[in-house]
Amino acid sequence: MATAVQKITLAPSRDIPLNKLVLSQSNVRRIKAGASVEELADSIARRGLIQSISVFPVVDADGNETGMFEVPAGGRRYRALELLVKRKRLAKTAPVPCVVRERDGAILPEEISLSENIERAALHPLDQYRAFNDMRHKGMSEEEVAAAFFVSVAIVKQRLRLAAVSPTLLQIYADDGMQLEHVMAFTVSNDHARQEQVWDAIKDSWNKQPYQIRRMLTESAVRASDKRALYVGVDAYEEAGGFVLRDLFEKDDGGWLQDPSLLDMLVSEKLRDAAVGIAAEGWKWIEVGVSFPYDATYGLRELAGETIALTSDEEATIAALNAEYEQIEAQHEGVDELPDEIDHRFGEIETALAAFKTRPVRYDPTDIARAGVFVSIGHDGSLDIDRGYVRAEDEAPTVQEGGEPATHDPANDGADATSDTRTVIAIGGQTVEPAEEEDGIKPLPDRLLGELTAHRTLALRNAVANDPRIAMTALLHKLVADAFDHHSYAGALEASVRHVHFPAQDEALGDSAAAREAEQRHELWGDVIPADEDARWNWIDQLDETDRMALLAHCVSFGVNALYEKPNPYGGHGVSQHGLDQRLAQADRLARATGLDMVASGWRPTVGNYLGRVTKARILLAVREGAGDTAAQTIDHLKKGEMAKQAEELLAGTGWLAEPLRLAAPATIGDDSAEDGGEQAMGDSEPMSHTDPRDDAPFAVAAE
Repeated sequence: MATAVQKITLAPSRDIPLNKLVLSQSNVRRIKAGASVEELADSIARRGLIQSISVFPVVDADGNETGMFEVPAGGRRYRALELLVKRKRLAKTAPVPCVVRERDGAILPEEISLSENIERAALHPLDQYRAFNDMRHKGMSEEEVAAAFFVSVAIVKQRLRLAAVSPTLLQIYADDGMQLEHVMAFTVSNDHARQEQVWDAIKDSWNKQPYQIRRMLTESAVRASDKRALYVGVDAYEEAGGFVLRDLFEKDDGGWLQDPSLLDMLVSEKLRDAAVGIAAEGWKWIEVGVSFPYDATYGLRELAGETIALTSDEEATIAALNAEYEQIEAQHEGVDELPDEIDHRFGEIETALAAFKTRPVRYDPTDIARAGVFVSIGHDGSLDIDRGYVRAEDEAPTVQEGGEPATHDPANDGADATSDTRTVIAIGGQTVEPAEEEDGIKPLPDRLLGELTAHRTLALRNAVANDPRIAMTALLHKLVADAFDHHSYAGALEASVRHVHFPAQDEALGDSAAAREAEQRHELWGDVIPADEDARWNWIDQLDETDRMALLAHCVSFGVNALYEKPNPYGGHGVSQHGLDQRLAQADRLARATGLDMVASGWRPTVGNYLGRVTKARILLAVREGAGDTAAQTIDHLKKGEMAKQAEELLAGTGWLAEPLRLAAPATIGDDSAEDGGEQAMGDSEPMSHTDPRDDAPFAVAAE
């Protein structure tokens, strides 16, 4: 006969007046945690007491019940009820639903208290989202939901934002297949199909960090911090029908603009309108673009305009701002941290004073009629207007036909230049992406080689300009070669000094650290060098040795030429193979002498400057060299576009350099082959140094 299973008996429950309850010393919770008593009191006032209180009868010395009950489990609820009594929201004798336990039972009060606190299960964030979502659909606003649960509106918005995530991914999260950080990252896109594609691509990868999910979901969008978005303004973009996706979980710098085509159209229209306004000044031509390459003004003559002096009102304003600044500074002298409003006012004053330093320039109308303007967008989203450049074909004639000097007729000044008074406005077109290359270690394209070596040349110029001793050595070396060698060659330094133009360059070159430093140094010298020829001689003659050497180094640096260009095997125009070998060998020597470090100069491999321009085999080779074989194996199955993007992440911070940017191993002492164009010196270079920019093996650049 089967033994009957003994049934359990639940403790009885009943309502007990609040003034008959007392806190028990058996309550195990001694440290405050979780919601405050005040918040719990507000919750009870709104919803009532959701959970009963467990109590034990209080007995006297003889074991008789006294009519009072102690509370070992539910102390916070008891204190919240007491607080409601103090607030006159609850009567002292209000009945409280309680579960009455046996005083002499086998279960101790401490066990009841401990069990109630440790056996509770925290609500899953997905359940919280669904609950918030249900309340939202039943008419409660986000603010009302936040107020009801004593959380910020931002928390409610974050939980409701999970509605943007694919139900398939939410179920994976519910089954513990991903973490909450992953789910939050998916909220930056509303495209469920794309979300699932991204998860399928990374779920088995070693790199499935939330930032990777965000990057993959926003790769076709434009950040609100992009200079194009700053120039147009996010409000104008949204008014035109554009959508901005925000990340409620992470700092997103304003979000992502989802319609790049609309943004580009708005940028083009606003730049065109700005150009039309500038055209009214009478310029012959205006070049318009989001940005211009470094040395865009090469070959153009810059006009020397007259800076407009400050007016009396402007001088008075400057004096008032300086006085206010000094007064505030004196009032807060010795203060470790300024109040926010004072710090903000300091910033306003500094901005206003800085604006006065950029003075407008007045140009001669005759010059304006033959000159032009570059209009672009600054890095901070401001309109960048660079006026006053004359093309060679627009210069006034200096001789007549037959060689006679041109006569000057003031009445005809600018007549040729103004024969067509309509300003020609040119807006830069879209960049044509190179065609997809076949897999394999193929030679690097000539243009890419030119762009990479342009970065190296600019960094090398900067290094030479900062080392007067090396600059003097390079100059003297070139002059000695010209004087004593029967077959002189140009090499890596044009001693005339001729400014070497960069025929191939990427957009990042003009914004590189070397370019900014060179421009700043050139402006500083340009501000003090006299324009008059005789005055300039006297000024140079009176320079001390330090300044003289610094100026020499700066001027010599413009002749540094470490550029790759395709050799001309037939002689004539261009460079020969021998001349190119000489140039690159001397460039390496200059780089060693100046301690040039292209990584420290700011170059790093990106999709735009290298990885998106080479074959898949070269991408994998770069990752193997920079991040190891294991990293390369994680991307070898991807298509080229995605492979290049992943490779950029993998190579970040590794210091990997493209072959044309690496430094060749120095030739041994007494070996003249490095300068004689011999292939031996190039062949001895280290594999990770100056390897052939177009071949896989250590190189001497081969003629085609």
